[in-house]
Amino acid sequence: MKQIDWKRKLTSRKFWAAVIGFVTPMLLAFGVGDNTATQVAGIIMAGANCIAYIIGEGLVDANRIYSDSEDNDKGDEGNG
Repeated sequence: MKQIDWKRKLTSRKFWAAVIGFVTPMLLAFGVGDNTATQVAGIIMAGANCIAYIIGEGLVDANRIYSDSEDNDKGDEGNG
């Protein structure tokens, strides 16, 4: 069984559009007002942007650290 790539899912605009596409009609079906449904959709998108930014910056930082350590390893090869 293939595992879900949560980093990729949580940074996907399509995923968050699908979440909103599910949540908004559910709210309306349960009698929540249009204004409240709109506010909830806005909150979900704001949260999605924060999550995507945090994960994205974490990946950039991890790649930078990995790249720096590779550069240091290559520099050590000639000193043997």
